[in-house]
Amino acid sequence: MVVVVYVHPSHLDELLLERIAEKVRAGRIVVYPTDTVYGVGSNPFLEEAVLRVYRVKKRPLDKPLPVLVSSVEAAEEVVYMTREARLLAEAFWPGALTLVLRARENVPGVLHAGTGKVGVRMPDHSVALSLIDKCCGALVGTSANIHGRPAPRNALEALEQLGEGVDYVIDSGPSPGGVPSTVIDLAAWPPRLLREGPVSASEIERVLGARIVRS
Repeated sequence: MVVVVYVHPSHLDELLLERIAEKVRAGRIVVYPTDTVYGVGSNPFLEEAVLRVYRVKKRPLDKPLPVLVSSVEAAEEVVYMTREARLLAEAFWPGALTLVLRARENVPGVLHAGTGKVGVRMPDHSVALSLIDKCCGALVGTSANIHGRPAPRNALEALEQLGEGVDYVIDSGPSPGGVPSTVIDLAAWPPRLLREGPVSASEIERVLGARIVRS
């Protein structure tokens, strides 16, 4: 049975979020709001929890899953942060920019589908940040939809798609953004833009002082 709770973005129920985070750290699955769309997540360091996210989304195992973090220091536990990554994080985090970097060895291979790279992002949403921080700073952060279907902007849309496949749904009203994040691959040089979203290619180039490759 799915447990649905409401948490107001301006009046966080820290105790409730801690109880949910405790279950997520142990391998449960949660739907939660972000600044872009609603996400579905699990403990990124537990292989079986990561596999559950793949199954509930019907996502092919060759499609890596991103991770949301609560700080740059937390990102360092998941990926190797480069100088360029730190520049972009300083400029755009918290915000709608995902940085793809080399994965740490403690990350299960299923998370990055054997590519050796993981996308990390710090969302600009109070509920998401509090939950992620309570989940030891990192949480799988893929959109809460069936693979190939539209990303949900509210909890009901997420629940309609994922249904009984998740354990918890945190409803905090509509996500303010509604557009998935910009994704840039920094694991090689020059950086490659994989998806353009709220943060433009020109803004990234301005911060890096270098041209990037558009896919």
